[in-house]
Amino acid sequence: MALGLAVSLSTSVWAENTPAKVALDTDAQKVGYSFGQMFGQRLKGSLPEIEVDAFLAGIRDAYKGEPSRISQEEMARVMQAYQAEQQAKQQQAFEKLAAENKARSDAFLAENAKKEGVVTTASGLQYKVIRQGTGPNATEDDTVVVHYTGTLTTGEQFDSSVARGQPATFPVKGVIQGWVEGLQLMNKGSKYQLFIPSGLAYGPNGNGRIGPNEALVFDVELLDIKQPAQ
Repeated sequence: MALGLAVSLSTSVWAENTPAKVALDTDAQKVGYSFGQMFGQRLKGSLPEIEVDAFLAGIRDAYKGEPSRISQEEMARVMQAYQAEQQAKQQQAFEKLAAENKARSDAFLAENAKKEGVVTTASGLQYKVIRQGTGPNATEDDTVVVHYTGTLTTGEQFDSSVARGQPATFPVKGVIQGWVEGLQLMNKGSKYQLFIPSGLAYGPNGNGRIGPNEALVFDVELLDIKQPAQ
């Protein structure tokens, strides 16, 4: 993908601005080259389709105080067009990922529902009792202390209080809907597996490492229930 600058710049410009060999004899030259290497690595990751020669010409002209070879109006036009195209590509990629995640998650939950011990509630939440506690049930108004490990349907782990070595404490009503429902099924001392459809989790937007339309799997151990102060 060109930035559009190449239209205004001739091949001779590249020849005069991009020497085949640069002296790297002094520390100052090596420092300059090192900065270029670091910047180039970041640029490659964020703008993989940029016209590198045009980019370097722009840096040289601006750094040396040379006048821009294209007008501010032309610069604004090509940048707006480029950004719009990149946004459209990102949206298409996001929609494709969302569709793939939904298909995989739906298939996972449909197959999981057939497994022994898995219960599906009216909302679509699935759970499996690993260990049933004997203490009181959590309510929506309680604060709970839990150990948990969260994975995607691919098996990739995205969060774990167990790995951190520190239980999590939070109000029941302050988490995703699948947790709100699942926690209220559990007694203190229980350990459940929760299989949460994306509609009861982070939905079509996702959250951080959790992509759009991702069903989630949690191993949850309810360690303690702290009732609200009277």
